Amino acid sequence: MHELGVVFYVIRDVKAVAEEHDVERVDRVTLQIGEVSGVVHELLRDAWKWAVRKEPLMADAELEIETIPAITFCEDCKHDYPTVEYGKTCPHCGSEHTFLVQGNEFLIKDMRVE
Repeated sequence: MHELGVVFYVIRDVKAVAEEHDVERVDRVTLQIGEVSGVVHELLRDAWKWAVRKEPLMADAELEIETIPAITFCEDCKHDYPTVEYGKTCPHCGSEHTFLVQGNEFLIKDMRVE
């Protein structure tokens, strides 16, 4: 389960920012996660609940997840389309000369503090 490792990295980064700004408590962290990032939201939430209990700075901090939709661009017809629905093949022209333009991200958007 790589979600636990991801949570450890998020906690590390949030702690670093909190220490830099003399924050004593983090109440919520908002993540933006791409639709095809490979991160399972429920496993991430479970790992989060377990891990933040061990961090006094973040004990009981909420996790908010915003999903970034996966969008693919077709190099032949120059159209964007929803990746999950159509995969690698462009629904407009049938080309496979496509690439993912968004949807694989994993970003810490913000954190709410006391």
